[in-house]
This record gives sequence, structure tokens and C-alpha cells, in this order.
Amino acid sequence: MVTRLWQGYSRLLKMYPLRTMAFTTGTIMTAGDCISQLAIERKGLQQYDLKRSSRFLVLGFCFFGPMMRGWYLTLDKLYAGKKFAAIKMMATDQLCMSPFFLSTFLTVMGLLKGETIQEIKNKFQKEFLPLLFTSYKIWPLAQLINFYVLPLQHRVLFVNCVALGWNTYLAWVTERKQ
Repeated sequence: MVTRLWQGYSRLLKMYPLRTMAFTTGTIMTAGDCISQLAIERKGLQQYDLKRSSRFLVLGFCFFGPMMRGWYLTLDKLYAGKKFAAIKMMATDQLCMSPFFLSTFLTVMGLLKGETIQEIKNKFQKEFLPLLFTSYKIWPLAQLINFYVLPLQHRVLFVNCVALGWNTYLAWVTERKQ
């Protein structure tokens, strides 16, 4: 069964790389929010916030999935075949993409929730640096593995697997009532 799923995914990835990566990212981001709501926040089905999960789906499918594909293609063009390529890719990713990802996540999620610009700024000032520093405890090692071991076409999937836990954490931190 796992082999058939993998073969199906690989076939879709070859035929429709952008759509497949967008769908996978949207699904994983939504799953992270579901885990946060049901397992961490212990919401029952009656309290489950479907709109909240929908925001994660939209952001993953429409923005982060396609963006990550382009980002990994760019990193590969910049560094593939060069000395210390995996380290260079990881460093570039962490110095450029991590701050951009978190800034975009906090801003777009706030806009999708209908928050004012001032509310988004306040949340950004409060949460950005703690989230960034927490991400640096997880992502450098994950990205070293990603860039050193995995072929280009599977990098977004690997990141999505790691991101299941990260998205769960992001949902919990950014959606909790202060």
C-alpha cells in the first residue's frame, strides 16, 4: 500500500509538480492546524474552527507550496555541484527564507482573519523573534538533511513532513487567545 501511494505521488509530481507541491503543502499546513486544535488545544468537534483551518489550507496551497518549489529550484541553480553546496543552501535558506516565511505567515494570516494593520503589527512585534529563534532550533538540521540527502523533486515533501510539527506549533502559538 505504501509503495503504491509513493508511486502515485511520484507520478503526480512528475506530471504536475507545482500543483502536487501546492496540494501537499496546503494539506500538511491544514493538518498541523487540525492537530493543534484537536490534540493540543483539546477543542471538541463543536468548538473546532473550520475557518481557521481553511486559512492554513489557502495559505499553503496558494502561496507557500508554489513559493517553496521556486525557492528550491533557485537554491539548486545557485549552489548545486559547488563545494559545500548543502551548507550554503541551508545558510541561505535560514537567513533569507525563514524570516520571510514567518513575516509572510504572520501578516497574511492576520489579513485573512480580518485583523487591522495595527493588530498585525502588535502580533508581529510580540511573536516574530521568538518564533524565528524557535525555528532555528529545528530547521537548520532539517534543511541540511534535505539539501544533502534528498533530490530536488522531493525537497518540498521532506520539508512538509518536518513542517507538520512546525505548523502545529505555529497554529498553537499564533492562534491562542492572549
